[in-house]
Amino acid sequence: MSNHKELMLGNKAVARGLYEAGVCFISSYPGTPSTEITEEAVKYDEIYCEWAPNEKVAMESAFGACLAGRRSFCAQKHVGLNVAADPLYTMSYTGVNAGLVIAVADDAGMHSSQNEQDSRHHAIAAKVPMLEPSDSAEALAFTKEAFEISEKFDTPVLIKMCTRVSHSQSVVETGERNVPLKTYEKNIAKYVMMPGNAKKRHPIVEARTKALTEFAETTDLNRVEMGGTALGIITSSTSYQYVKEVFGDDASILKLGLVNPLPEKLIRDFAARVERLVVVEELDPVIENHVRALGLEVSGKDLLPMVDEFSQNLIAETLGQPVPDFRTLDEAIPPRPPVMCAGCPHRGLFYTLKRNNCTVLGDIGCYTLGAVQPLGAIEMTLCMGASIGALHGFNKMLGKESEGKTVAVIGDSTFMHSGMTGLANVAYNQSNSTIIIVDNSITGMTGHQQNPTTGYNIKGDPAGKIDLEALCRAMGFERVRVVDPYNLEQCDKVLKEELAAEAPSVIISRRPCALLKYVKHQPPLTVDTEKCIGCKSCMRVGCPAISMKNGKAAIDNTLCVGCEVCSQLCRKDALVSHRKEA
Repeated sequence: MSNHKELMLGNKAVARGLYEAGVCFISSYPGTPSTEITEEAVKYDEIYCEWAPNEKVAMESAFGACLAGRRSFCAQKHVGLNVAADPLYTMSYTGVNAGLVIAVADDAGMHSSQNEQDSRHHAIAAKVPMLEPSDSAEALAFTKEAFEISEKFDTPVLIKMCTRVSHSQSVVETGERNVPLKTYEKNIAKYVMMPGNAKKRHPIVEARTKALTEFAETTDLNRVEMGGTALGIITSSTSYQYVKEVFGDDASILKLGLVNPLPEKLIRDFAARVERLVVVEELDPVIENHVRALGLEVSGKDLLPMVDEFSQNLIAETLGQPVPDFRTLDEAIPPRPPVMCAGCPHRGLFYTLKRNNCTVLGDIGCYTLGAVQPLGAIEMTLCMGASIGALHGFNKMLGKESEGKTVAVIGDSTFMHSGMTGLANVAYNQSNSTIIIVDNSITGMTGHQQNPTTGYNIKGDPAGKIDLEALCRAMGFERVRVVDPYNLEQCDKVLKEELAAEAPSVIISRRPCALLKYVKHQPPLTVDTEKCIGCKSCMRVGCPAISMKNGKAAIDNTLCVGCEVCSQLCRKDALVSHRKEA
């Protein structure tokens, strides 16, 4: 529907902005907290959407679509922009044809990420503009404005989201869709970035940055909200919401929506109107350093932390405001450590790895929870695809000391994202390494998105399907084995054989994610309390469906999926299966 008001998630509002801006092409790789942008955009039939194997491919595809004259978009989380940095930095030189906008969602607080990096540094280094909305209404409006800026200044544009803006709701007002089209024209000097051409494009980038800085002085994306003049606060994104809630009209605020390049005169004029100047920004002091470079006296990270998310309470306490009683929580909340789901196919494999005292180099995915007790199997997780490269280096240095007990574990989606090059390195440089691909037939951690191994596209329609076994063999692996992680005896046997073999090998641990809608489960197990001796052997797999009550094992039949992994550990046959044969 058009021209109505609606409560929207920030990510959904970005998707709506893409629709209204006339976007025709979207390619993304799922990554929390950015995933829902593309999942919402695919609901508009007018927009072609896809999941790409990784963020670099997504950005390159979006660039090709904009080159063809159609407004294009890609989305990723902050660490995904690292993967896509290669095309981004050179697209700054080439510029665009139709508008190209890139969403990057930061994760201050590391709710679902391995680091807390600040994506504003990418915008500065790549010399491209970055917009930063603070609520859903701005997410929609800034997305549309980003395409206007992209085409006006001949540049890709970054939109910086964050967990709180992406996953909170506020009211937006929708509008109509407008689709501007451009034609492709051959221009070798602009689009072929060999050194001679790139050298001529760099001065154009610097001139563009100067023009964008002048634009930053007057654009409505940046605004001054004058209140009390004893304190002036420069802020952006979700920090703006916290500042407004704490101070209301008691302080004056310079709210920045265009965070690269930053204005100069606007900041100087604002500073001249207040007695004290403070910058409130999460993570790195990007705005603060800019203000200091202007020669202004300012406080920021001397008061506020460089780590984690901010909150209303933190800002109130730090800047001398009272914290209302209703914002305090006196009761201690019991911790809820993350855990693999009941029936998770990865559980049996990690139990087997721990039982064999393996050194496990892990990767990014829900299987990273294999590091959590009681499994405690994974000993290293770095970034997407790093497990295989790290295993190669580890084994090259330690040789037989490590080869017979060290493995890499990587998911099917992560393998397609960036594991193949590591596997090629093992095959090419011949380390005696065992790689385990945990194939749960989906991209699990970000909410069940399809990937090139599943055989379905973003809409669930049949698509190209990559055969992992054939791929691994084509890459030079003669030893490729497939196991069912619910079968502990089989997992143990194959693992021992491959670790003993003096050749590179791949084990594919294959069983669909237990949460997939089409997966049919067996009836829950029950406990024969006469046979159960309370030895807790079944607890060693860390399944949330199993607990101890009155000294005996207990099964939560609302969680148990009848996988029978736990029953394979029970020496007394106290865990009773009610399996229905097909």
